[in-house]
Amino acid sequence: MEQIETVGDIIAAVTIDRESVAGLPTIVARDEKERERIANYMARIFQAVVHDLENGTYLIVRH
Repeated sequence: MEQIETVGDIIAAVTIDRESVAGLPTIVARDEKERERIANYMARIFQAVVHDLENGTYLIVRH
């Protein structure tokens, strides 16, 4: 089986849909505005970036 090289570490997910994420630390926001605010704060704290999955979920990833 071929090895897959990772390009970063997923720190957490920030979502408005609790059912859309499993298997990693998840913060559930009340609405889209709070989701964006929390994701941006976390990215600054962890020196990471925010990736929008366009399904109501942001991933915080350190590259």
